[in-house]
Amino acid sequence: MSRPELSVVIFAFNEEDNIAPVLTELRQWLSSSEPSAEIVFVDDGSADGTFAEAAKALSGAPHQLLRHESNRGIGAALKTGVRAAEGTWVTFLPADGQIAPTAIGTLRDAAARERSDVVFSVYDHRDDGFHRKILSAGVRALILLIHGVHMQSDGPYLFRHSLFEPDQLVPDTFFLNFEFPIRMLDAHVPATVVTIECRPRRSGHSKSTRLKRIYGVAQDLLELRVRRAKESHGRRA
Repeated sequence: MSRPELSVVIFAFNEEDNIAPVLTELRQWLSSSEPSAEIVFVDDGSADGTFAEAAKALSGAPHQLLRHESNRGIGAALKTGVRAAEGTWVTFLPADGQIAPTAIGTLRDAAARERSDVVFSVYDHRDDGFHRKILSAGVRALILLIHGVHMQSDGPYLFRHSLFEPDQLVPDTFFLNFEFPIRMLDAHVPATVVTIECRPRRSGHSKSTRLKRIYGVAQDLLELRVRRAKESHGRRA
């Protein structure tokens, strides 16, 4: 079989109630809009029936089913998915149903229109409360201060597979979704930003603890700065 043009990575942790309708909606959209695409599903150590529900929902579709034996984090799940992905282009969606598959079309259209190798997304409206808005603004300020890049990236992004180097991207946590954009922007990779809709979760609650991690994010940003400086020194040596 020929290599798919697009791989869509779906990662999940204890999303038994959400995963079947999310994957069904994705399959329906892909069949009409990206019929040659593959779905790469990564179960990040779920303790419920998430993996079994995903296997049933994906039966008959081009897909890969992957599983971590323990919960390792969003970054680890994304890296596992990208390593396995066969598409020339890769994007991802969470398993909570907050991002409609139509967002993939928005990303893909922008890549073609703007001739971009990476397309980031921001939300048109997301009512996460005052504290989360402050956190988001604080993180962006830290990224600008420490790394000198103005980052606009809230949701899923689309990228050429060749740009994503899992072995270079250390974080297994959500911080990976800061590190990859920082690296792309700093390298002046052709990139653009689109606006997408963010819906309420289908069921359950968010497992993110980012509101408690502003200090941890600052540490991660500083550690990334050190790692990038060492990489730069190694290239010059």
